[in-house]
Amino acid sequence: MRIAIGADEAGFTLKEIIKSYLGERGVEHVDFGPADSTQSIDYPDVGFAVAEEVVRGHYDRAILICGTGIGMTITADKVPGIRAALCHDTYSAERAMKSNNAQVLTMGARVIGSELAKHIVRAWLESEFDGGNSERKVQKIMEGEQRLAGTGVYAKEISSCSTHE
Repeated sequence: MRIAIGADEAGFTLKEIIKSYLGERGVEHVDFGPADSTQSIDYPDVGFAVAEEVVRGHYDRAILICGTGIGMTITADKVPGIRAALCHDTYSAERAMKSNNAQVLTMGARVIGSELAKHIVRAWLESEFDGGNSERKVQKIMEGEQRLAGTGVYAKEISSCSTHE
């Protein structure tokens, strides 16, 4: 199994801990950044890059970390073909794979501690997609994604967003 891993600067320290944990377990992984804790990275930049590499088949799964995990989840889920799951407990991580075949695990470095994060990663890595009724549901997600592709249903001009001053 090949894992892509990335973070923004808020997730840097937890990313390094998870990389070490993956290495200890013999899991092949590639770091998409940041290279050090002072390097500022906007989470969409690394989130899109990592999710796109998973869709292309260059990696089997990915782990993305930011402050809360929410930004990385939203970003990765925008990539057609990706199912990203924000998990801050082991049960959700296990179910993300078993029920949803979520190839991307996201976590918030400001929300969970490193030991729990390692348990979450282990639960997610050791889980396999169950198929069955879940297969039908995941297929419906993929069909809906294809149906909406190119329709502009999700697209909004930034200028049309209201701002408060």
